[in-house]
Amino acid sequence: MPRPKLQRRISCRPAYSCYKPNGVPMSQLPTLMLAADELEALKLVDRDGHNQLEAARQLGVSRQTLGNIIASARHKVAKALVNGMALELEPVTVTEKETTCR
Repeated sequence: MPRPKLQRRISCRPAYSCYKPNGVPMSQLPTLMLAADELEALKLVDRDGHNQLEAARQLGVSRQTLGNIIASARHKVAKALVNGMALELEPVTVTEKETTCR
């Protein structure tokens, strides 16, 4: 049996609940779910430019776990873009200050 997933430190709420190709109704699109920790990892490493060790500390996971989370998130984003799929963002409960990712 796998270990239980540790709670991750998510610092902001995404501005939107999904991203999809323009001009196609959501009901006609296959969807992929992007977890809150995957979005946070992308934000910390790719947008904010933190190295993986610093991003792992902020997320509350090991560097190896962060690497796995980022790999999964990048795979999902690339798959959605290439295959014209909708990307649904997991709802987030922000425990610290309530902010929107900017």
